[in-house]
Amino acid sequence: MTDEQRRIYNEIISAVNEGKGGMFFVYGFGGTGKTFLWRLLSAAIRSRGDIVLNVASSGITSLLLQGGRTAHSRFGIPLNPDEFSTCTLSHGSDQSNLVKEASLIIWDEAPMMSKHCFEALDRSFKDIIGKQSNNPFGGKVIVFGGDFRQVLPVIPGAGRAE
Repeated sequence: MTDEQRRIYNEIISAVNEGKGGMFFVYGFGGTGKTFLWRLLSAAIRSRGDIVLNVASSGITSLLLQGGRTAHSRFGIPLNPDEFSTCTLSHGSDQSNLVKEASLIIWDEAPMMSKHCFEALDRSFKDIIGKQSNNPFGGKVIVFGGDFRQVLPVIPGAGRAE
């Protein structure tokens, strides 16, 4: 690990160990070792017998993560979310119980998603987990990662050349 990776690793592991929750964003362009860090964090948490959920914004990226799935598939995020959307997680379902038991959630390529996806996930986690509804994502430790330079600006109603 590089010194920077070690600092990030230690901070995230500390948040998981303390159980107080936390939201982190790891920014880095391709080749900086984000996937290596995700694998390292997953292995460290899973070696203790805890659950780590690895998700990504695209199916291709999810294949790089052990047990990875798309965020839409794992959490039931609507395909066209708006400011009032919630996930399809329901109380007592296997999917919601898995989220409750998870010690860490890693979301790769997060900048590729609409802000409404994160808002829907936040509302759903607060509803399902309940105990720490004032904290982001219901008090879960969640790590987002990605590169904002890989996101193209969207111009509504523009042609292909624009």
